[in-house]
Amino acid sequence: MLLQKKSASFVGHCAGYIASGFGYGRAKKNVELSSMLDVGKWPVFALLPPEELRLIRQACVFGSAANEAFYVTVNDEVFALGTNCSGCLGLGDLQSTIEPRRIDILCGKKIVSLSYGTGPHVAIATADGEVFAWGHNGYSQLGNGTTNHGLTPALVSTNLLSKRVTEVACGSHHTIALTTDGEVYAWGYNNSGQVGSGSTANQPTPRRVSSCLQNKVVVNIACGQLCTMAVLDNGEIYGWGYNCNGQLGLGNNGNQQTPCRIAALQGVNIVQVACGYAHTLALTDEGMVYAWGANSYGQLGTGNKSNQALPTLINTDKERLVEVAACHTSHTSAAKTQSGQVVMWGQCRGQAVVSPHLTHFGSTDDVFACFATPAVTWHLLSVDGDDYLTVAQSLKKEFDSPEISDLKFLVDGKCIHVHKALLKIRCEHFRALLNEMEEETIEVHQFSYLVYRAFLEYLYTDTINLPPEDAIGLLDLATFYRETRLKRLCQETIKRGISEENAITLLSAAVKYEARDLEEFCFKFCINHLTAVTQTQAFADMDHDLLKNFISKASRYGAFKN
Repeated sequence: MLLQKKSASFVGHCAGYIASGFGYGRAKKNVELSSMLDVGKWPVFALLPPEELRLIRQACVFGSAANEAFYVTVNDEVFALGTNCSGCLGLGDLQSTIEPRRIDILCGKKIVSLSYGTGPHVAIATADGEVFAWGHNGYSQLGNGTTNHGLTPALVSTNLLSKRVTEVACGSHHTIALTTDGEVYAWGYNNSGQVGSGSTANQPTPRRVSSCLQNKVVVNIACGQLCTMAVLDNGEIYGWGYNCNGQLGLGNNGNQQTPCRIAALQGVNIVQVACGYAHTLALTDEGMVYAWGANSYGQLGTGNKSNQALPTLINTDKERLVEVAACHTSHTSAAKTQSGQVVMWGQCRGQAVVSPHLTHFGSTDDVFACFATPAVTWHLLSVDGDDYLTVAQSLKKEFDSPEISDLKFLVDGKCIHVHKALLKIRCEHFRALLNEMEEETIEVHQFSYLVYRAFLEYLYTDTINLPPEDAIGLLDLATFYRETRLKRLCQETIKRGISEENAITLLSAAVKYEARDLEEFCFKFCINHLTAVTQTQAFADMDHDLLKNFISKASRYGAFKN
């Protein structure tokens, strides 16, 4: 059968979404199975039997010698093991345990973010937006108004009961929390102003960090040992607290008791920040990395060991980066490229690696497991079992597998093997089409093999894996088939991949396919990088009407004023 574009009656929204497994505690959506970590790389888990390891879906390793750990099973049970310093395992006592013990109060809570201090103390955020904290509390870092150590997880309630927290971060002895409203709350040790209250008095309960963050929306947070960083929705980045190594990026070494914008990054759109012991990494929307702060181990990746009080662009000699990683307990840095390559630099098992070094790892987590000192996790891990597959993982595995498929698409002379039942469940277009036909092969000429395969794979996985330029073709398909969610995913992919060279091409596509949000994003990117964008070939070849509208709109934004 030959398949062309069908009439509107055959197209529609997806009928349902496949549930995916646990995600990272920050920032990281649609985690691919290939990037999930084998928890066996951490020695603290070495005595767990294989049947227990296969049940683990989330994990965190912490402590002064990486000798304490939590993990969450597929049944959402939470376990702890290790030395239990200051009661940081949350088990109700100070006893160390070489065998896992269950933390009953956290079972079923669905942890979405976890962080730890050096006391250590531990803080988590749950799917319901609650914050629990326990462990060392000598500086009120548990936020309960006392300095008594907490032996069991306790709800942090002051000023947070009406808020939904999505992310937590800990410094050595202070804690910060980010809410769905983009507000930041902080409490605990404040000798250098790291709580952002305008003083150096310790903060016993959560207090909103306001000052110049008032009426602004924060989207990402991180803590160094004694400093705090926050990224805003407009790409600005602020820092406060200890600054003797220049880790706030302000061009000086003075501590700051309230948030200060990093003026040196004016016009640069930051999307993620990560803090080491006394250095900071920031990822831009163009996939570049800036670093500043302490550099005695080469952790800035500048090729030398000189501290930097201002953001310095790091040359990785690689493609676009999509993730940066650092931990306040170490001087190690890592980053991941768009194609999945991982680079590392800084203190790596005692060596000072002063420039980004390409590794064979598939995850930044592997860098910290194998090379950081101590070998702790830099964020909440998602762990894939050896032989246990969720429904979503099983479907992903069977996509384009001829073994049990009952339908194949022929596109550009290549076959894509699928299952009629799944296509009918997932997409109204195929439900209508396949109910009218009995053929086992469908030829497609309207779309390329790459685009159509990505579309079918999306129906199996709920994710797309295409570079931004190819995502334009998938956006065309999604627009015609009226696949609203797929269209949104395409727009997100295009946003992540925008650059000065392709910005005009992506803007043109957004206008063509009436993707208003994407159009506005691309336009603002072009305005923020106007000089470079106007020198590209794409700008020279720009459609006359689009160029006319672009210049008119840019004028209204004041882009051509002196």
